[in-house]
Amino acid sequence: MRGGAGKHYKTSLQKGGEIIAHISEKLGDKYKPVDILIDKNHIWHFNGLPVNPGDLVNKIDIAWNTTHPSLSNILDSLSIPNIRTGSFFYTLENNEEMLREHLKSIDVDMPRSLLLSVYQKDFDGPREKYPIKKAKEIFERFSSPWVVKSFTEDTSMGIHLAKTFPELVVAIDDGVKHGKSILVQEFIAGKVASVHTVPKFRDEEIYAFPLGNSFGVFSFNEKEKLFSLARDLHRHIGARHYLKSDFVLNPKGKVCLLQIEFTPDLKPDSHFSQVCESVGAKVHHVVEHILEQV
Repeated sequence: MRGGAGKHYKTSLQKGGEIIAHISEKLGDKYKPVDILIDKNHIWHFNGLPVNPGDLVNKIDIAWNTTHPSLSNILDSLSIPNIRTGSFFYTLENNEEMLREHLKSIDVDMPRSLLLSVYQKDFDGPREKYPIKKAKEIFERFSSPWVVKSFTEDTSMGIHLAKTFPELVVAIDDGVKHGKSILVQEFIAGKVASVHTVPKFRDEEIYAFPLGNSFGVFSFNEKEKLFSLARDLHRHIGARHYLKSDFVLNPKGKVCLLQIEFTPDLKPDSHFSQVCESVGAKVHHVVEHILEQV
């Protein structure tokens, strides 16, 4: 299932398309994927044709929902097994402040941050003064350096590392040009790594793959610390099928969580693909495992 009304429409289309393509290519002898698209007018489509959601009962065995989790309630009402991110987890993935509060009980820190809403002239005042005004607010909350991200469709765009106040002003100004919300985050120097965890894989309660997407050399004890923390995080959040945790380890040994993701990247050149290969597995082995656990 992909699409749906809302700001994540295009992202859902992309993720859903990748899942369909991956299952067709790698698991097509066992599973026949179909495309269930919910358009911006809330009309459901089955392989391109309009369909009543109730008719899906006789058309599919499992649904993989990449749309808003509320749509899984319809699937639940029809007793259709489905893979999804729960509403609470969806909120955690997209709301850093709520995630930060939720993690306090397991003593996991996150970098300090400030979310700037989309610039509105009537509310925020003159456009030329806005970047300086917001830079001052951030400067008073936490010191440099800062990571400045604008929420564009392409997550690799609009990312700056600002070390001085003038650089912060320029970064915010660039973010305003994208016409999206802007996240300003405290930059924490240190070694960075991602840990992918999957429940019940290879007969482990929560299987942690080797470090992926890492920058820096980690000792054995540091790796074990991140694995343990990733498993604790997986349990605490209650992730159902998969969790990716991005960490930074500062020179004093303190670990901070940068972000989490609940849907694996199935592309052949992804970091998840690389860590699967490192333990003699393929991405489609994990996908098949997830499908079998539903």
